[in-house]
Amino acid sequence: MSKKTVAIICGGRSSEHEISCLSAGGVLAGLDRSLYDPVLIGITKTGNWVLLPNDYPLAIINGALPTVDERATPLVADVHGFAVNGKALHIDVVFPALHGPFGEDGTIQGFFEIANIAYVGSGVMASAAAMDKSFSKTIFAAAGMAVAPGIVVTGESWKAMITDISYPVFVKPARGGSSRGTHKVKSGAGLEAALKDAFTFDRKVMIESAVVGREIECAVLESNGSVQASVVGEIIIDSRFEFYDFEAKYLDNATTVKVPADIPAAASEQIRDSAVAAFKALGCSGLARVDFFYTDKGEVVINEINTMPGFTGTSMYPKLMAATGVGYSALINALISTALARTNGVLGN
Repeated sequence: MSKKTVAIICGGRSSEHEISCLSAGGVLAGLDRSLYDPVLIGITKTGNWVLLPNDYPLAIINGALPTVDERATPLVADVHGFAVNGKALHIDVVFPALHGPFGEDGTIQGFFEIANIAYVGSGVMASAAAMDKSFSKTIFAAAGMAVAPGIVVTGESWKAMITDISYPVFVKPARGGSSRGTHKVKSGAGLEAALKDAFTFDRKVMIESAVVGREIECAVLESNGSVQASVVGEIIIDSRFEFYDFEAKYLDNATTVKVPADIPAAASEQIRDSAVAAFKALGCSGLARVDFFYTDKGEVVINEINTMPGFTGTSMYPKLMAATGVGYSALINALISTALARTNGVLGN
């Protein structure tokens, strides 16, 4: 069998540019070189596509997060695929290690579809619906899952829509990532400031009743035509933080991860079943991390689904899969094999 060429794409225009670079560094290091030849493609913060050398630094160095260099070799991405200096690059499959808008929201997936390139992860519709929490919540509720009660407001309408709110609530951008622009609001006095900040990230914002519960996450992998759920893990947040916000996610020692989560076996099974059901309800492909709340009354409430979760060696998704018996390189192999089987295209290809 001849080796396949895998384009790993990183960076992007979203606020998660640096996290994407770290994820790509993980995939590049974990790629089985006996099966695949990597090509590293970067998208700069201004949206330019560039070719990066395979030894490009994609790790945290002296506390500095990696970014894609604007001055790297320009690359053309169009309906014919990828080219550098007028010469086409032969790419068999793309691993888009991109998080947030323009990467995880269906837009780049649409480009891959038009260019007829196989790619890891969910298709256009599932990516877009998962990215927009106001839509994914509706789909989860229709599939019979418990979701946090709430309303969706836009910049112009929020004052008219807010009549009777019982606090505390979470205010969050409908299409944000890494909890940026998300606030826990304990009284009416703090609502306007929280909304104002959330609107800087998205013109559509959700106000949800705060669910008091433990944060439980489950990884889902589609491989060989079947969908499996991982063991479940718990995010334990340092008491300095009100909730799992951006700083708690990425600052040292702010959170600890317990895998498997110390919850009753029946709750764990319910979460695993719900994770697979959520994956199928949205029509996801390849991979997803599904996040839940587990309340002290024993209720399981679905929070959100991430179609391209953080993918560094220490990220929650690979950690959960490793605890389930699927190591990092095996996981990458499975995702690429699933992508090459291409079942998420509208033409059935």
